[in-house]
Amino acid sequence: MTTRTCLPWPDKRLRTIADEVTEITDEIRAIWVDMVDTMEAMPGVGLGAPQIGVMLRLAVVDGSRERGKAVKMANPEVLHASIELREHDEASPNLPGVSAKIKRPRAVTVRFMDEAGQINRRDFVGVEATSVQHQIDHLNGKMYFDHLSKVKRDMLLRKAKKLNG
Repeated sequence: MTTRTCLPWPDKRLRTIADEVTEITDEIRAIWVDMVDTMEAMPGVGLGAPQIGVMLRLAVVDGSRERGKAVKMANPEVLHASIELREHDEASPNLPGVSAKIKRPRAVTVRFMDEAGQINRRDFVGVEATSVQHQIDHLNGKMYFDHLSKVKRDMLLRKAKKLNG
């Protein structure tokens, strides 16, 4: 089991758009394994590769109760999103100690390259839909608090700075 260290906010890599993955190699599979181990150790329901300093469009999501069912994705993109929104308390290991309620589509259809290098589509609902959208934000250099108003975002960042020195 290899857990990786999450970059501390405001590391500039957290604001950088990650590079496309052109093929699934053993190196990519090894990164996914480390990502799942890191996600499980937090514990969390998802992780984007930029969070651990790997600037590739890789994400893992596992919202299952029993765990061990992580969906490993390269180049994930939302094809369809429900009109109905769902509010969820979101946080990030890159900015420990704070969280915020974020509204996102309740369900999404995502296209991604899977472990076999095949293009796949999958529907995500509830916490997994929230997580996959959160991870895609990371791949695009966005943080969950970017969805907040400026006032709420500034308050959250001040509180995080106090907590994390």
